[in-house]
Amino acid sequence: MSQPIITAEALDFLKDLKKNNNRAWFTDNKTRFKQIEDQVKQCYQEVKTLLEKHDKIERLKLFRIYRDVRFSKDKSPYKSHFAGSFSRAGAELRGGYYLQIKPGETFVATGFWQPNKEDLFRIRKELEMDASEFKAVVGKKSFKDIWGEIVGEGVKTAPKGFDKAHPEIDLIRKKQFIFVRNFSDAQVLSRDFINEVDHSFRAIRPYFDLMSDILTTNLNGERII
Repeated sequence: MSQPIITAEALDFLKDLKKNNNRAWFTDNKTRFKQIEDQVKQCYQEVKTLLEKHDKIERLKLFRIYRDVRFSKDKSPYKSHFAGSFSRAGAELRGGYYLQIKPGETFVATGFWQPNKEDLFRIRKELEMDASEFKAVVGKKSFKDIWGEIVGEGVKTAPKGFDKAHPEIDLIRKKQFIFVRNFSDAQVLSRDFINEVDHSFRAIRPYFDLMSDILTTNLNGERII
């Protein structure tokens, strides 16, 4: 019987780091950190391998444990979580995947976190013209059972040039179009965790396919990429 990739030792290390977020403690526990880091890298590589069976992945980016404190009031030198992102390949494939591992706060996220100005305007214009296909995709029960409701920040009333009385204004005013799924520590430590992460990412594909189509065509449906 295979063992889980993420072990209790990894979560225990992150808990200890949160309580002892200083360079002296980290230096004393550097060997322990390196062992945990190897385990975590294996986890993310396994996710990438699974993703590549059903999507084109350009890059896996693992974020460093060290915090950039130059512009932060919080001067803690280390993050108390592990995180990584998976970029889809090619200009025609939009969206990306994200996985954070943190005791009590592990989650996967996917979608469009900070779309550029042009992409954001194009999404809003699509929703203004006809949001029915978008709502059908994200409103499907099998989709919502995994990802729930769309989340993300938005402007307070309406973006410039859009009618605040538009029936789809709650969608149009969004600045981010993302979905998040949380995992308990027990789920993280289970043998099925990596497969469940991949299952979640597979389920987002109808949304990515629709958004990729929107962002690579004009409002007449003509290809622009």
